Amino acid sequence: MAEILKGKPVADAIRDNLIKDIELLKEKGMTPTLAVVRVGNRTDDVSYENSILKRCATMGIETKLFTLDPCIEMEKFIDILSGINKDENIHGILTFRPFPKHLDAEFINGFINAEKDCDCMNPDNLENIFEGKMDGVMPCTPEAVMEILKFYGYKLEGKNIAVINRSMVVGKPLSMMLLAENATVTICHSKSKNLAEITSKADIVVTAVGRANMLDNSYFNKDSVVIDVSINDAGDGKICGDVNLELVKENVAAITPVPGGVGSVTTNLLLKHVVESCKNNG
Repeated sequence: MAEILKGKPVADAIRDNLIKDIELLKEKGMTPTLAVVRVGNRTDDVSYENSILKRCATMGIETKLFTLDPCIEMEKFIDILSGINKDENIHGILTFRPFPKHLDAEFINGFINAEKDCDCMNPDNLENIFEGKMDGVMPCTPEAVMEILKFYGYKLEGKNIAVINRSMVVGKPLSMMLLAENATVTICHSKSKNLAEITSKADIVVTAVGRANMLDNSYFNKDSVVIDVSINDAGDGKICGDVNLELVKENVAAITPVPGGVGSVTTNLLLKHVVESCKNNG
């Protein structure tokens, strides 16, 4: 039976450290502040926004909301974002995506102040990762994978790791982070030939394909450590990952659950970036 690598203990440890840091900052007269920029009223955006606001309140992070009309012109949007960039009392910027089609997402990503880019959307921050500079802002989902592996004591040096995702959101930056730890990384994707043959030989498998219960026992071995990043509709009103958890957990060494795994760590890492920005620029 696999060890279940739950995200909550990892998230709680990050939160506890953040609370201590926030208290120290407030003693110095500084309060970490997050700007939340939402265009329109998508239900999932509003739900996530409420979750962020609640978590910030419990930690002592202040928030400033910018709720914008979905028909806002690009020029007006950039004016507002420019003001947030220049506001010395704001230390992190979170924008909800996807934007309406008339807004240029690529330009917006590059316009966000890199030092306040708590979600690592600015290409300058991503470039640092590909240059091997791991002391700046990281994309939250790949960073959550790394934090889970570190929390549960997995040494990465020399390990063979298969990453089933090639996106700039997960697979590519995660591969750079793993390489920085001296792991041997194979980047796979949904069209890779003999995928099961590759992953079943790996020490660690990270999957973010986005296909419900796609991976069965043939993709792993008894010593596999499996990190399932995906959140998929299971078709029965529940959510699941890429891995058939109930089947696979009997035949691998360790696995993250979905829900309750990687996703539960990402928000606290985003807030960690806000606090670090306050430390560096407050």
